[in-house]
Amino acid sequence: MHKLTSSLLAAAAGVLTLAATGAQAQVRITEVAPWASGNAPYTTDWFELTNFGSTAVSLSGWTMDDSSNGSAKVALSGIGSIAAGESVIFTENAAAASFLSTWFGANAPASLKIGTYTGAGVGLSTGGDAVNIFNASGVLQANVSFGTADATSPYQTFDNAAGLNGVTISQLSVVGVNGAFVAANDVAEIGSPGSISAVPEPENLALALAALGVIGLVARKRQA
Repeated sequence: MHKLTSSLLAAAAGVLTLAATGAQAQVRITEVAPWASGNAPYTTDWFELTNFGSTAVSLSGWTMDDSSNGSAKVALSGIGSIAAGESVIFTENAAAASFLSTWFGANAPASLKIGTYTGAGVGLSTGGDAVNIFNASGVLQANVSFGTADATSPYQTFDNAAGLNGVTISQLSVVGVNGAFVAANDVAEIGSPGSISAVPEPENLALALAALGVIGLVARKRQA
């Protein structure tokens, strides 16, 4: 094999390996409804986790906290793992049936997982708060902060479909954007529970495209 061709193929393989490594499981907080405990029929706040990675993530031993940032962690219960590309819901109190009925009526998706987190000091404040997610080793995996929640009906969830991490989110859900819709049995709620579609992170996508470019160059060299 020509020396240049061999080098280019080796470089492409390295880039693809790096892209694949970087694309492993990455759990992010993609939606938050801190107003739901006081303004929704199921009377509990909730947030959504999405796995943006390429492998399933076990949630065994995982915990959450609000703006106390780890000093009042409580267990995430009821969901064993998140598949690659999957979004799941965690409510502060057990309310799965009411939650599903409110948002989806008789058409609740059978695959949507709903877990819980319960404990003193982790209620999500409508005046501004945070969601912190820790793995079984206590290492922070995902974090978002948010300001004052929507206080006017219809109440809109905080939309973080992009999977931004370690930031303050402020975008509110809008019908037709990132899968958001009006709740089937409550016109006073707008959100997209369970409907975020995971996509490759920008840096990993760029790496993959770079690798494809190198491979294309190799192909052209071999044809010349």
